[in-house]
Amino acid sequence: MGSTEQLARERIDQLLGAAGWAVQDVAAVDLHAARGVALREFPLGAGHGFADYLLYVDGKAAGVIEAKKRGATLTGVEIQSARYAQGLPRSLPAWRRPLPFVYESTGAETHFSNGLDPEPRARNVFAFHRPEKLLEWLKALPQTPVFA
Repeated sequence: MGSTEQLARERIDQLLGAAGWAVQDVAAVDLHAARGVALREFPLGAGHGFADYLLYVDGKAAGVIEAKKRGATLTGVEIQSARYAQGLPRSLPAWRRPLPFVYESTGAETHFSNGLDPEPRARNVFAFHRPEKLLEWLKALPQTPVFA
């Protein structure tokens, strides 16, 4: 547990908890434990690998987090994260596809891209957004149902 990537993940878990997210292992999922649930090491569709964290809001997938070891450069990582945002299996409920909210984090530095913006781009944020904020953004848009 002493690797720099593991330490970053432990810090990310703490930051998510402070922002109101229930952090869970993929082997013990309860999507209704809280308004926002962050699932660790979530397997995506074929060719998309694993999301370090898959973010659920009100029982539907809304975003991903790519964790990097502390000290890693986050610039350019959004390309990998965007691939994860597109890899949610069709059988799982989602607010939108691809998933609109994408984070990259070392636990000390966090970048965020909002795919709902007209021109999304990664930018530094001081904390993970609360599930309620993501829900507010999702509900502000015209509701187009996403079916599996």
